[in-house]
Amino acid sequence: MSDTARMILAEKGNLVHKMTPNTSIGTCIDKMNANGIGAVVVVDENDKLVGMFSERDVLRKVVNTGCDFVNTPISRFMTKEVVTGTLDTKIEEAMSIFTEHRFRHLPIVQNGVLQGLISIGDVTRWLIIGKQSEIDNLTDYVHGQNYN
Repeated sequence: MSDTARMILAEKGNLVHKMTPNTSIGTCIDKMNANGIGAVVVVDENDKLVGMFSERDVLRKVVNTGCDFVNTPISRFMTKEVVTGTLDTKIEEAMSIFTEHRFRHLPIVQNGVLQGLISIGDVTRWLIIGKQSEIDNLTDYVHGQNYN
C-alpha cells in the first residue's frame, strides 16, 4: 500500500487550528472545545511550528498545578519536541509513529512549511475505507461481477 499523508489531506483538507505560545490555556481550551478538536498547533510569529498543545497536556501537565488558566500561556505546558511527518509519509508509517510515541496528532511539514495535521482517527478511517474497498472487490470477484 502506498497511500500517504498527502492523500488524507487532499480528502479532509488542510485546516489547522493554530495558537501562539503566549495564548492563555483557557483561550486554547475554549478553542479546542468550540471546534471539537483534541489539539492545536503552536506557531511563532512567522507561522513556524514550535509546539503542540493537546487535551493530554491539559490533563497530565496542567490540571494539578493550580495555575491560572486565564493568565498562564500554553508555552509553559505545550509539547515542544514535536514529531512531524511529510506529505510523503506513508499511512503505515504514520500509524507506527502514533503507536511508538503514544500521541494522536501528527503535523505534516514540507520544506519547513506546515501543510496540515492528521490524526490517528484520520489514519484509522483511511485504513478502514481501504480495507472495505478490498473486501468489496474480492466479493465482486468471487461472484463474477465486473470481471470478464
